[in-house]
Amino acid sequence: MKYHIGTKILNKKLFVLKSKNLFIVRHGQTDYNKKKMVQGSGIDAPLNEEGRAQGRLFYEAYKDFPFDKIYVSGLIRTKQSVEDFINDGISYESLPGLNEISWGSQEGMPFDEASHENYISVTKAWSEGQLDLRVGGGETPIEVMNRQKEAFQQIMAAEDEQNVLICMHGRAMRVLFCWLLNYPLSNMDHFPHQNLCLYKLHFSGTVFSVDLVNEQSHMLR
Repeated sequence: MKYHIGTKILNKKLFVLKSKNLFIVRHGQTDYNKKKMVQGSGIDAPLNEEGRAQGRLFYEAYKDFPFDKIYVSGLIRTKQSVEDFINDGISYESLPGLNEISWGSQEGMPFDEASHENYISVTKAWSEGQLDLRVGGGETPIEVMNRQKEAFQQIMAAEDEQNVLICMHGRAMRVLFCWLLNYPLSNMDHFPHQNLCLYKLHFSGTVFSVDLVNEQSHMLR
């Protein structure tokens, strides 16, 4: 997917006309990731040893960058992923609107052949525009987008926060990038992600541009 630079935002009234740099990372690895189990917003799993190592690598690469504020979701794995920055004294805030999508009754289940087929079926339907479907009674992409918009109204309204670090979740990031960049939600699977990958977005005051996509060079050991 080619990311358009300078894409107009959907609703200018949502944001103040101030420039911002958004450094958006996915959380580090948990045992649910490692064991290929369904996580979602209903599983508040901590990072495992590998996830904490990933967090330290990201910290070492960006510890000297002047972040003004950190935002994390309401789930512990996001805070743990950036806790070295928090321990340095950078102010942080937890916003549940940044939580992962709910996968309903599938959460905590092994990602076996049956659940994989269900997942593929629903995500394919999403890619075809059927955005009112949900997995296991969980959330729809539209519901995730709506709660994200409330969270981002708070993030973008803080005029004294120019460089912002945000830690959230894979599917939630895919939804986020679609509506921030004015793509249909059906395009969400075009945004790749890995544990502790980095996307960097710049908001000029009127438009968003994408500077980094799924950046992982900080993970080299």
